Amino acid sequence: MTLRQKLLVAVVSAIVIITSALIAMRFSDGPYGMLSGGAFSSGTAQSSLSDWSFLAGREVIEFQTMAPETSRTIWLVVVEQKLYFVSGYMNTVVGKLWKQWPGHVAENNAILIRVDGSIYPQRLKRLLDQPAVPSVMRKFSKKYGLGSEDASDDAILAMVGAGDVWLFEVVAAD
Repeated sequence: MTLRQKLLVAVVSAIVIITSALIAMRFSDGPYGMLSGGAFSSGTAQSSLSDWSFLAGREVIEFQTMAPETSRTIWLVVVEQKLYFVSGYMNTVVGKLWKQWPGHVAENNAILIRVDGSIYPQRLKRLLDQPAVPSVMRKFSKKYGLGSEDASDDAILAMVGAGDVWLFEVVAAD
């Protein structure tokens, strides 16, 4: 076998292994790091929450969309007891390929949040021009070192309004 053939076999093998691992993750109990996972199969069902203060110091949590039933790890901020999620890079090629969950939430906003083995049924409400948007986005920027803490309210509202970033408030399930 020539060097070129060996290289081709190695590349094809790597692609098959990576693809198989990503498909297998769709059947796992939740995400693994940055890799999306399947529906939650473990945890204790709880009532919907409205006070998320206990998560203020957390860096990430897991949540699951309902259609399709996939899960992921996400950054969060808590402002005045309310929980917020953000999805960036939405108008980039990478964002359009990688960030599928916001589109799923636009179709069905029911989610499950899993924290320390407890599962909370919630909904996501997309925020566009609400008064809280600038302060929440600044808190995300400061917490995760995104470098835009000094942006004007107008600039933040323009970025969110243009869909570059999708900001969500976690609200109680109906």
